[in-house]
Amino acid sequence: MERVNKTIEKLLEQLKPVLNFEEGCQYCGIAQSSMYKHTSANRIPHYKPEGKLIYFKREELDEWMLRNRQSTLDEMQQKATSISFNNKMRKR
Repeated sequence: MERVNKTIEKLLEQLKPVLNFEEGCQYCGIAQSSMYKHTSANRIPHYKPEGKLIYFKREELDEWMLRNRQSTLDEMQQKATSISFNNKMRKR
């Protein structure tokens, strides 16, 4: 029963719109030391309302984790075909 309660607590934490530092690390699956490096270098959006404690918006963490999307092979092939077709049309 205790195990179920902990699981429910973790799931509810993930629904919070604002996460504290530890929750943000867990949410992103990043070690605290790595997260400190990201925040100190301003590579990840974060908030410090009193200048000390660090908070994150869950929505911004999602955007940060999903940055630098890699195209699929099909997408790259379609883009190459499109560019090739456009170049041929310009040469006419």
